[in-house]
Amino acid sequence: MLLGPSLAVSAVLFTIGVTGVLVRRNAIVIFMCVELMLNAVNLTFVAFAQRLGVAGQIFVFFVMAVAAAEAAVGLAIILAIYRHRETVDLGNINLLKG
Repeated sequence: MLLGPSLAVSAVLFTIGVTGVLVRRNAIVIFMCVELMLNAVNLTFVAFAQRLGVAGQIFVFFVMAVAAAEAAVGLAIILAIYRHRETVDLGNINLLKG
């Protein structure tokens, strides 16, 4: 199996995720872009696991566990901020002001 196509797709997905994090101001969209970056890394690990062995698949499980924990904690934080400020736009949220 060739690594090139899967690594190219992974690079495109990661680039889309980084662009979304840097350009967008909506907390939920930024959250989804971070998840997209984690999935791009998972795709890279699986591609290398095809060539190098099972170690890449073990890393995928660790990344998936981190992504699940990040999803639970991140959505809870976004929900708490929305209840407090009634917006998820990061330009309108300043947690240091009272």
